[in-house]
Amino acid sequence: MPAKDDPVVIKKYANRRLYNTGTSTYVTLEDLAEMVKKGEDFTVQDAKTGDDITHPVLTQIIFELENKDGQNMLPIPFLRQLIAFYGDQMQMIVPSFLEQSMSAFAKEQERFREQMKSALGKGPIDMMKMPAPLKALEEQTRRNMEMFQNAMRLFTPFPPAGSTAPAPPEPAKKEASPKADDLQELKEQIAAMQRKIDSMG
Repeated sequence: MPAKDDPVVIKKYANRRLYNTGTSTYVTLEDLAEMVKKGEDFTVQDAKTGDDITHPVLTQIIFELENKDGQNMLPIPFLRQLIAFYGDQMQMIVPSFLEQSMSAFAKEQERFREQMKSALGKGPIDMMKMPAPLKALEEQTRRNMEMFQNAMRLFTPFPPAGSTAPAPPEPAKKEASPKADDLQELKEQIAAMQRKIDSMG
């Protein structure tokens, strides 16, 4: 019997049916989406092999939600950028960046909701007089992009085209850092990003 704080186990059968072992009932992807919204933790296991298939099931939920009319949340440019990162050297840092960005956004969501509620309750004239209701969101996005760009600099030893940054005097003197050093530097950068996000909360 799982402990109280353990995630509920959802079993997925070959016929694609999902079984919630916590409530002993069959559930749908919509039910799982509602569990996520309520903050209920769960894992999805293949009923036959016992493999953890939570990631593909959550991805499938997003796919289903994105295909509902008026539910699109992922803009096409974002999807294109995300696809481009697969197989790229940046792939290893993207999950951490997205997780930290969403975590920071989640911490601020109540404030955003109050600002939006306040803005939507006003008439057009009042809206023009008040500060932009999404200013805080824009500022958070800007800070997130700064952190991401700082992390990307670890992987871009050369300045972008047209940059006025001076070239190193002796390229031969600067040896490529060992992979272990690069990995350690990346870990330190991610830790710094996390500390910065935590300090914003």
